[in-house]
Amino acid sequence: MKCVICKQGETLPQETTFVLQRAESTVVIKGVPAEVCENCGEPYFSESMTQKLLERAEQAVKNGAEVEIIRFAA
Repeated sequence: MKCVICKQGETLPQETTFVLQRAESTVVIKGVPAEVCENCGEPYFSESMTQKLLERAEQAVKNGAEVEIIRFAA
């Protein structure tokens, strides 16, 4: 698909890093499957993937994590 951010590049399937910051917490999830723009690097996640990522990140925040770095596992 054509990138909606830079309007130049096409997206390709790759792994990327997802970062969520909430108040005093930062959650980093590495190795996440996504479509990534070959030009600007903007990642695009499917709706189901976004839901999984947000659930994992919110759980870390609820557990009181200040900084948490995890590897994505389907």
